[in-house]
Amino acid sequence: MNQFLAQVEKRAFTMANFAVGNRDDALDIVQDSMLALVKNYSGRDRAEWRPLFFTILNNRITDWHRHNKKLSRWQLIRDKLPGAADEDDVVPTEWIDTQGSTPHSALVGERLLVAIDGAIGLLPLRQQQAFMLRCVEGFDVAETARAMSCSQGSVKTHLSRAMRSLRIHLEEFQ
Repeated sequence: MNQFLAQVEKRAFTMANFAVGNRDDALDIVQDSMLALVKNYSGRDRAEWRPLFFTILNNRITDWHRHNKKLSRWQLIRDKLPGAADEDDVVPTEWIDTQGSTPHSALVGERLLVAIDGAIGLLPLRQQQAFMLRCVEGFDVAETARAMSCSQGSVKTHLSRAMRSLRIHLEEFQ
């Protein structure tokens, strides 16, 4: 179980952070999801852990949004503006280029990551979830539908809208 949790930890944090826009809350959500998986499902077959974990994670994210409904949309947008990040935010080491790229390509790559980050952060929650589960985690449509507690058609619709929005926001990088 520890090995599984270590494998999904960073991706789960990224997903939660996009969804809630707050690093501390995202950490709490991931930790709570991991604890729920260990407490309730550690006896299940290992093949079941991944879909169960992401279902729990998505449910915790949805619960967070319900609980924080009174926050204004403007406050969330303001928190995502450049310069609003915590000073202790560190770029994960797996994102650092060790292949000796040029400064120009490194700058373009950095700008692209920031643009992707911002574009995903602007997506509505359900579109974020569909995109992250299908495109990042590699879930199929049925697994994504189970994790999001919706129909397969809804998953396809949310993903289609997310992809259209991301294409528009990332046009300059094509």
